[in-house]
Amino acid sequence: MGICKTSYPLNSPQDLDNKLNIEIEEIGVLKMSCPAFLPVKETFFISHGSPTLSIDESLPARNFLKSFKERFMINQKPNSILVISAHWETSEPTVNSIRGRQDTIHDFYGFPKSMYQLKYPAPGSPELAKRVKDILMASGFPIVHEDKNRGLDHGAWVPLMLMYPEADIPVCQLSVQPNRDGTYHYNLGKALASLKDEGVLIIGSGSATHNLRALGPSKNVSSWALEFDNWLKDALLSGRHQDVNNYDVKAPHAKVAHPLPEHIYPLHVALGAAGEGVNGELIHHSWDLGALSYASYRFPSLNRSS
Repeated sequence: MGICKTSYPLNSPQDLDNKLNIEIEEIGVLKMSCPAFLPVKETFFISHGSPTLSIDESLPARNFLKSFKERFMINQKPNSILVISAHWETSEPTVNSIRGRQDTIHDFYGFPKSMYQLKYPAPGSPELAKRVKDILMASGFPIVHEDKNRGLDHGAWVPLMLMYPEADIPVCQLSVQPNRDGTYHYNLGKALASLKDEGVLIIGSGSATHNLRALGPSKNVSSWALEFDNWLKDALLSGRHQDVNNYDVKAPHAKVAHPLPEHIYPLHVALGAAGEGVNGELIHHSWDLGALSYASYRFPSLNRSS
């Protein structure tokens, strides 16, 4: 972190006036470059659903995300944001370390042209990327990579453009490892919990249910999706972390709800970063396409010693 103070030689009253004017200007700059790091007291899991969330005003989840700041971060602006996105899969943990404005990755196809013109030029955070890497390696994760070229995929920028449309908060992404299990990702989150005390907002971005082959135009929700979604809600609201970590053997229709695990692993990271035994809070729920749950959760960090 840089030094937030400058000295000036004083040789005349005019020098004093100039110094005062410069310091007044610097105060405004320092408010932006050296903000007070207020702890962030909760982590979040956001079901980002379909990429059409970026443009479809009919989706209730849009209004939920657009009201996020006023509902959950009132009078607090995070120092930076760490997003664990389902749309970045790697064999070992990897952070994107971007200096300057990030590229907007349109990692989807077959959607309206207007979606490919959307941009979310949030600044990167090499400092947060290094912190994440250092913390994970000190916590027993032996290999953590830095990617200095990759921007933000739609698992990050679609919800963020609604939550923080100004794109003025530094963002760092952390990948998921589909070859590992829920407990592994939960432990990733536990290792990163201290970042909250540095003003970092930790967001897991995935989906409570994610079976693309089961989606359709029906307004009736599939029974398997309802059963899995209700089981997950009950486990999270009851603080049954171990059940959630072992969802693939504990939950009904787990393999149907998540044929592949990448969209639920961001939940495990957000849950682990909250602390053991913390009860979740359902902060939004809606359905689309007959089986796609937009269930999103808040995890208040009540047990700060975990």
